[in-house]
Amino acid sequence: MDRRPWFRLPALVASLLLVALTVSGLSTVRAQDDLQGELTLWHGWTGAEADTLNNDVLPAWEAAHPGVKITTLAVPFDQLKNKYQTEAASGGGPDLVIGPLDWVGEFATAELIQPLDELVDANTLGGYLPATVDALRYDGKLYGLPESFETVALFYNKTMVPEPPKTTAEMDAIAAQIAGTGADKYGLALRVGFYHTAGFLFGFGAKLFDDQNKSALNSPETVAFLNWIKALSGKPGYWAKDDDNAMTSLFKTGQAAMVVNGPWFTADAASAIGAENLGVAPLPTISEANDATPKPFLGVKNILVSANADPEQAKLAVEFAKWFTGPDSEKFLADKAGHLPANTGVDVSANPIAQAFVAQGQNATPLPTIPEMGQVWTPAGDMITKVLSGDTTPEEAAKEAADAINKAIESMGS
Repeated sequence: MDRRPWFRLPALVASLLLVALTVSGLSTVRAQDDLQGELTLWHGWTGAEADTLNNDVLPAWEAAHPGVKITTLAVPFDQLKNKYQTEAASGGGPDLVIGPLDWVGEFATAELIQPLDELVDANTLGGYLPATVDALRYDGKLYGLPESFETVALFYNKTMVPEPPKTTAEMDAIAAQIAGTGADKYGLALRVGFYHTAGFLFGFGAKLFDDQNKSALNSPETVAFLNWIKALSGKPGYWAKDDDNAMTSLFKTGQAAMVVNGPWFTADAASAIGAENLGVAPLPTISEANDATPKPFLGVKNILVSANADPEQAKLAVEFAKWFTGPDSEKFLADKAGHLPANTGVDVSANPIAQAFVAQGQNATPLPTIPEMGQVWTPAGDMITKVLSGDTTPEEAAKEAADAINKAIESMGS
């Protein structure tokens, strides 16, 4: 599975994507002497993210809470997970660590992070996009607070598509019209790997796992999705291959009017076709499934509290985590590091691209944090490839994928 790194957005995205955020000032930043103590924070941020953390976020926290000293350690991201696991398992490590969603299940299972249900009230949780909070629940417990998110949406070239399609039926009509304007012209260039198309799979009602964490892909809903994507690939004006470079090139050169992609593509797309010509919209509803809403994967960057923190230290850590994921801190990270804020208190209404991603984020599927998810990517991707190539029927492909996933899950315990 060729997965995009979560949240690795170019610094240029800050100016192209979220520069127009309109939250005014640091309304809540003022000296407060009620908190006292010391905290340690580990992260794997570099570039604009690290600069914003060190030059804006932490100084603002210290101004509000001068009695709390925070010591940070920047660890190369590819080493951070292992370092935290090793030191936390031996009773050491930091009080807090910033990490991606797919660490949560593994850390929680190993009892390296602690649940926050008793430390965070409902009012605080109500300030985040619901899907970003749901994503951080594992085995019924909340294990982190969400800072930012990402998902895929529909990018479109306004010179070719003045208004984005609201349904797949409208998208078919647009694609056919554009195909008629000349050779090698496409309405939609769709990367047909599992990650980019999963939103439509879930829109058809398919699920990845059953209640026992076994594969649920062998279902009529999966078969309906596979029949739909096979039919779509044969319609005029559609390009459908599992090739990210080719897909993005078609859009940047004006050969494709639309693509399904994530916020990491914004800077390149705007540079290629002009920021004034770039539009982003939620994925169109699925006409073939009674206008069901697609629900693509949603990834979350979050902050976690170590299981080694005693009750008083955990309370202090959570106070920082709440502030770090609050409007003041997230405004810095949105403006200067290009993050899509999980906190709804950051106003993105003045920026249509950011607003589109937020709208899509409200209809998204949290990336599963269970260890079994690692066994899904390759068989699920092969399932789509086999159907599109004509090597097997949708029914056979769904069964083969589920069997392969379950076999891999069974081998995890050996």
